[in-house]
Amino acid sequence: MRSIIISGASSGIGAALARQLAGPDVRLGLLGRNAERLHAVATDTERRGAICRVGCFDLTDRAGLAAYCASFEAEGPIDVVIGNAGILAGRNGDSGIEDADTAIRVVSTNLCSAIDLAALCAPGMRGRGCGKIVLVSSLAAFSPLADAPAYSAAKAGLVAYGLALRQALAPDGINVVVSCPGYVETPMGAIHMGSRPMEVSAQDAARRIIDAMERNKAVSGFPFPLYWSARLSQLAPEWIRRIATGGLRFHVRRHD
Repeated sequence: MRSIIISGASSGIGAALARQLAGPDVRLGLLGRNAERLHAVATDTERRGAICRVGCFDLTDRAGLAAYCASFEAEGPIDVVIGNAGILAGRNGDSGIEDADTAIRVVSTNLCSAIDLAALCAPGMRGRGCGKIVLVSSLAAFSPLADAPAYSAAKAGLVAYGLALRQALAPDGINVVVSCPGYVETPMGAIHMGSRPMEVSAQDAARRIIDAMERNKAVSGFPFPLYWSARLSQLAPEWIRRIATGGLRFHVRRHD
């Protein structure tokens, strides 16, 4: 039986990954904060034959995450771990930049929780000489968003961490893959008030991430035109980057 842990599995890309990876020979560990949505995803995967174990807590709760991973590992070896949990926060309509508390919360959720998850699962994989670690980053890692600096920093950190971890764990037979989606139609994306060119569905994004994982691609991104535009923008002068990204400025809808 293939055992897979997915963080941020209650909606969006994480939920789509869970549904597409579910099957009679799969044991799924689904992590998220929204209990109602998480259990709905679990029910869908169980209908597909998967054995499901839900972990409903904030991924920045390090003790809770460690306890969950230890318990899941005790029931059987973990084959795949997907660090997908993330939040979008940034400039509100009436503010110039995000505040420090918001920035720290974003980095803790989007970067630190993924590092925690990978670090907790890697020792068992090393002992068995096999495993896959997938980190879901963003095109913002290559073309930082002026309206969401912390989100951009966290996603860039995932790319750097993933590439370094890939090199470190390759001798142990572990594949580390970083996927960098562009705009994806998700509940998180719905608070993004601005242009979202070439947006894809969560189902499409999940298919592309799974394909990259199976092909063991170090770094992948989509859609293709935006991915390579973002990569090449790192070599462009600043004034060109400002012009190119001017139409992508946005603000985050304030929560009630």
